[in-house]
Amino acid sequence: MANILVIDDEPGIRTVLRDIFEDESYRVYDAGDGIQGLEMLASEIIHLVVLDVWLPNIGGIDVLKKIKEEYPEIEVIIISGHANIDLAVKAVKFGAFDFLEKPLSLDKILTLARNAIAMNALKTENKQLKSTVLAEEKMIGESEPIKLIKKTINQSAGSEAKILITGDNGTGKELVARDIHRKSQRSTRAFIEVNCAAIPDTLIESELFGHEKGAFTGALSKRKGKFESADGGTLFLDEVADMSLSAQAKVLRVIQEMRFERVGSEETQKVDVRIIAATNKDIKQEIADGNFREDLYFRLNVVPIHVPTMSERKEDIPLLIEHFIEEMHKSENISASGFSPAALDAIIEYRWPGNVRELKNFVERVTIMSEEDVISVETALKFLGSNDVKPEKISNPLIDKFSKMKLTEARDEFERMLLLHKLEENEYNITRAAQSLGIYPSNLHGKIKKFDIEIKK
Repeated sequence: MANILVIDDEPGIRTVLRDIFEDESYRVYDAGDGIQGLEMLASEIIHLVVLDVWLPNIGGIDVLKKIKEEYPEIEVIIISGHANIDLAVKAVKFGAFDFLEKPLSLDKILTLARNAIAMNALKTENKQLKSTVLAEEKMIGESEPIKLIKKTINQSAGSEAKILITGDNGTGKELVARDIHRKSQRSTRAFIEVNCAAIPDTLIESELFGHEKGAFTGALSKRKGKFESADGGTLFLDEVADMSLSAQAKVLRVIQEMRFERVGSEETQKVDVRIIAATNKDIKQEIADGNFREDLYFRLNVVPIHVPTMSERKEDIPLLIEHFIEEMHKSENISASGFSPAALDAIIEYRWPGNVRELKNFVERVTIMSEEDVISVETALKFLGSNDVKPEKISNPLIDKFSKMKLTEARDEFERMLLLHKLEENEYNITRAAQSLGIYPSNLHGKIKKFDIEIKK
């Protein structure tokens, strides 16, 4: 159901238009001047504005300009009782959908309204698709945890099931949520994200549900909340475990009933949203500690998805690096084509506490700052060392074997291993083995006796 705002200083015109639009099942709002109309646009979801040119306080053309600047997807039909060609041309120049002269033809205004609302839907869809494409990143990886996530997304995206995504910071929880939205039946409608951890407790309810003018200090005008903005689409509650208990109780009610009241209002608003939530906390522990409502957890956790850390999916690191470098070549003038095998080994062994986000930042930084075509291990380690957390040791079986020995013990053990190797290589011929070691046969005999090495015949 589309929402139409009629801005006209004549009560009779507003009444007539309200009646004919409501007969067509549109929801109608009205305002007596431009200032009131602009305030209403800030607080309500509007799909079409029917705007009179001659208004008190601020003229219709100026109102049109403001609407197209702030809400370019909203179509505006200009009406006037003093029409002329110049005014019509000016209105269209500033973005009006069409221009009608009073007295209005009711059939024509209805036809224009239908066409304008259809155009609004197309613009909104294109805007959503563009923002989705800009935000879209492929879910890269062939590890078992990533294969399981992809399978779960494909199975659940087409449903209306609520989804709870868990995982550490930087693992890609938002990426999972956006992928679900893209593959859902709501993909052409809004994807609205709320970072619950970034909003103070005193403002979270206003952010989610909106507020009325004067509802609290600083509420200078009516404002719609995220639930309203996501109507028909998807609402992503990121870091949901950081919400206060009072906000949790209200979110639970909305999830159950799909209705709510703005802060400071007793009027009930109905919405149709799909909820996807995410948290980096151990939510069961949060429940045990009394910080999170168990009933809300059960409502949100219909389809659970856990996003692994980089240490749980190290086999995906080469694929991620290749993808990030390809993306860099599209947007940056870089010469690097990849990393040397030794550099790649070092990167894989690094523990990546910031997960995919840290890996991406590292790849971007090193490919921009380095002039190497193939990034060397020395360069990779240099940039890894600039991180707050130093890389873990690069695994080396030889070093691992001697790492717990004292220097003398390690030296003797290495010498014994080398002697055995050279003797076996030369079929236990003392002369040839001594030559390959660069020592005299007599010295080799002494070492064989020292290390009690058995000479095989």
